[in-house]
Amino acid sequence: MKARRIPRWLVGTLALSLAFILAPAGAAHAADEPVPVPPNTGLTNKGTGVVSAADRDFIIKVRLAGLWEIPAGNMAQEKSEDPNVIKIGKAIAEQHVALDNLDRAVAKQLGISLPNQPNGAQQAWLNEMKTAATPQQFDQIFIDRLRAAHGNIFPAIGTIRATTRNDSVRKLAQQTNQFVMTHMTLLESSGIVDYAALPTAAPPANPGQGPVPIDNQMLVAATEGENMPGLSNTVILLVLAAALVVGVVTTMRIFRAR
Repeated sequence: MKARRIPRWLVGTLALSLAFILAPAGAAHAADEPVPVPPNTGLTNKGTGVVSAADRDFIIKVRLAGLWEIPAGNMAQEKSEDPNVIKIGKAIAEQHVALDNLDRAVAKQLGISLPNQPNGAQQAWLNEMKTAATPQQFDQIFIDRLRAAHGNIFPAIGTIRATTRNDSVRKLAQQTNQFVMTHMTLLESSGIVDYAALPTAAPPANPGQGPVPIDNQMLVAATEGENMPGLSNTVILLVLAAALVVGVVTTMRIFRAR
């Protein structure tokens, strides 16, 4: 009996399937995933809800941030010789003017008195920038002081956003969070942030005891890049490849038997 040839389309399909199965497991995740942007819907600004002491402190601190970061950004445009630092200073100063307007509007709505001068520490940072001996020294002080300040207020913003009972404070916290994230990224784009000088996070009180229960097997699997506890991706791929080879051989025998 004359053996029949396997159709080319079947050979191509089987080869493509085999190549796909044997490809590295992480290849499908090589491209960057899109990062969601928080929608503006669902956040009201009516001033309704209890205003806590933490809410008041947050609104005052947002005001204080603008009182020193606006002049610091303006100073960067005058004292720096680095075009990137000048651009960063300009952007931060302009954006803090916008944030300050939002903050003052909420403070007025809720009857909260705001300061008109930076606090002692902030004024000391401004003086440090003013007396910098060289443009390069100024750049380092400007970038490091602002990056550290944004890192300090960042966790506080998240706490207020998650816990406040007042709708206007909630919306302001979300807006402030987006400003601060932008400023941290701008400062880091300078390439001169001294990360070693930044404070480190406190150790967790109960390691591994978060909202989602984690067992040791799952933790090991995640650490080693596995998808399932106790079962290796490599083993899964080898089994699938073997099954495909068996399928190819069986198909060939069927065609030859006809």
